[in-house]
Amino acid sequence: MNPNNLRSFLRKFMLATISIISLFNIYVDKAECFPVYAQQGYENPREATGRIVCANCHLAQKSVSIEVPKSVLPNSIFEAKVSIPYKIENKQILGSGQTGSLNTGAVLILPEGFKLAPKQILNEELKSKTQGVYIQPYSASKENILVVGPVPGNNNQEIIFPILSPDPSKDKNIHFLKYPIYIGGNRGRGQIYPAGNKSNNNPITATADGKVVKIDTKTNGGFSVNIEKNNSEIITEEVPSGFKLLVQEGSNIVANQNLTNDPNVGGFGQDETEIVLQNPTRIKSMILFFIGVTLAQIFFVLKKKQWEKVQAAEINF
Repeated sequence: MNPNNLRSFLRKFMLATISIISLFNIYVDKAECFPVYAQQGYENPREATGRIVCANCHLAQKSVSIEVPKSVLPNSIFEAKVSIPYKIENKQILGSGQTGSLNTGAVLILPEGFKLAPKQILNEELKSKTQGVYIQPYSASKENILVVGPVPGNNNQEIIFPILSPDPSKDKNIHFLKYPIYIGGNRGRGQIYPAGNKSNNNPITATADGKVVKIDTKTNGGFSVNIEKNNSEIITEEVPSGFKLLVQEGSNIVANQNLTNDPNVGGFGQDETEIVLQNPTRIKSMILFFIGVTLAQIFFVLKKKQWEKVQAAEINF
């Protein structure tokens, strides 16, 4: 191979490798403590106690709700609407220390046999509602568990999941019954990383008893809080940018006391509902029964009117 061509090939290969590594790092940073981490660390996101594992990272509790039809027919498409409300004006502290908008994410645990409806069979309305939202199965063996996120929260406080119901005539393990559906939804970053270390989305606390003797303001907006311990030793607590100090010079503090406000504005919530997989034959039988009862009532009324006319004729005679 020509040396010039070899050098050109190696240069392009190195640039491509660096680009791939950069994209991977961006993806991992963005995925911290969102449903993708549950996929990596847990075979099933719902513990035996009923708790969804996202609560291990997102310690604050917030509301979440889900809406589904009361009943569905086999092999039909329906939508599950998940609401993850929060105030749009809320800003969170990012990993860089800057403030930014909140993201949202959700884990939807469906009954066995229910799964994500393929895009090619969705109607135009559902395609429009789910446009720009990437929903995926939890794993190859857990198609009934769906995850989404992180997605920008400003436009995704309501997330629509298109669901395809199973057909008991094709799967003997599926029956016409009432089934539970579980949902877990979060907004904002978590407080604990899966490895167990804290994120910067926690208040800064004092590590010892003492007195604040000096507070230095950093050029990047953070603070250095110098604390004199009871044995006259000076320790320094570093406060990143984005935090608001709750102490001042001369304040007496104790260990584990908050030196700053709690920056967390997000949280995780769980909810559950039920859905009935309805037998179409049962519905048809019920309709025929109602028609039969209605016709019987009509004939009864007509017969009664006829009898009343006969009685009236006999009296007149």
